[in-house]
Amino acid sequence: MTRRALISVSDKTNLTQFAASLTELDFEIISTGGTLKALADAGISATPIEDVTKFPECFGGRLKTLHPMIFGGLLYRRGEDEIQAKELGIELIDLVVVNLYPFEETARKEGVSKEELVEQIDIGGPSLLRAAAKNADHVTVICDISDYDRVVDELKADGNTSIELRSELARKVFLRTAAYDTAIAQTLSEGTHTGVMLTNKTILRYGENPHQWGTYYDLYNSADDRWTFHQGKEMSYLNILDADGAWNLVCEFERPASACIKHASPSGVAVDSDLSVAFQKSYDADRLSAFGVIVALNKPCPMSIIEKIIEQKIFTEVIIAPGYEDGVLELMAEKRPKIRAITHKCADSDAVTFRSALGGMLVQNQDTKIVTKADLKVATEVKPTDAQIGDLLFAFKVVKHAKSNAIVFAKDLISVGIGCGQTSRVDSTIIAARKAGERAQGAAMASDAFFPFPDSVEEAAKNGIAAIIQPGGSIRDEEVIAKANELGIPMVFTGVRGFRH
Repeated sequence: MTRRALISVSDKTNLTQFAASLTELDFEIISTGGTLKALADAGISATPIEDVTKFPECFGGRLKTLHPMIFGGLLYRRGEDEIQAKELGIELIDLVVVNLYPFEETARKEGVSKEELVEQIDIGGPSLLRAAAKNADHVTVICDISDYDRVVDELKADGNTSIELRSELARKVFLRTAAYDTAIAQTLSEGTHTGVMLTNKTILRYGENPHQWGTYYDLYNSADDRWTFHQGKEMSYLNILDADGAWNLVCEFERPASACIKHASPSGVAVDSDLSVAFQKSYDADRLSAFGVIVALNKPCPMSIIEKIIEQKIFTEVIIAPGYEDGVLELMAEKRPKIRAITHKCADSDAVTFRSALGGMLVQNQDTKIVTKADLKVATEVKPTDAQIGDLLFAFKVVKHAKSNAIVFAKDLISVGIGCGQTSRVDSTIIAARKAGERAQGAAMASDAFFPFPDSVEEAAKNGIAAIIQPGGSIRDEEVIAKANELGIPMVFTGVRGFRH
């Protein structure tokens, strides 16, 4: 009996190679519209869908596949429905290949009208996919071009696809169609409704604490190539959380940067023309805190950094970087096999984040705002020097990644003292000063939110702080400015708050 494959795709990448393989395997191909033309242009024989349905495409192509001759061929149960199928003249369809109209891509374009969006809502495609997936005991369904080779390989090797592969592909279909419908609902409701599709379930050893169970999921359609785990012990929830915070911090910088993170806040951050030097400076900034540390690098990790970790016996939980130079992973596998090594990509400017609270969820764009020199407003009589502005901007990048209330002291593009997670901003200032010690002399100070009182400025002056950067916006700004003027400390406002709760 001749097997039949229905192919109707928007993305025609590798289409002709795949269809040619099916033809070699004696499949009859049924096709539609642009797909049919692409196959004909490549010299591949295919049956127009109208020859099967005896009904023409109509309404500008809106209706072509929704017909009992098609859906009957997909849905009837082999071994149960043959008699009725024969009475109705319905023939089997054994394989379905559909990728959907590019609604998501269209929605991301500027200036797209509602009418253009609506025309990119696929009706027949999801229906075909779901029908084939429902009957995965007998029908192979492909919604992702990356699965072409797997299907062809099994057909060539065994004459058919395995139930395991068909089941996996069916699950993939239901994820894809659910995500597609979610994107449509979210776009047409102008964000009033949203949905989060989760996939790739990983059961963790525990959640935040050992007595809590925990499971980690990737966001469907966004995490497939964002980060890769290379080696080391399995990731815990806290490893994931800390690695995320560390990575977001170093992505702030264009020059080589290194950050050491503990409990989702930085212990040390540094920038240098040499990444290895930046790493050493970030570790030295607070060695006491950097025990069981997460290390983030915004450039590929060189061998010299791993050698420093080994030589100095730095207890490192995770290294996260955009890549690893030749031989680095091999050395880690030999000398530090427990260190978790990850590669990651910096988030897009339009990336969104999710956070649960009170049984609901906050959805927001990621805070990728970078304050520049042009954004600064000098609030005091004394203006900061160019060198001080460099340290102020550096410190402000760091402070928005420390838990609020957060204060960062920095000098020569190195964090020298960080105080964070306190209920009082002056307490954070005191902690930063204690960690900095003599290094506070001549350092810049950054606050993630405005100063509600002048007390933090007074505390900074006691410890030798030379310049201050803060968002501004307090009802007592004038009092704070007056105190800075009295103490001779230049202070600039950013107009941007950087809370991290």
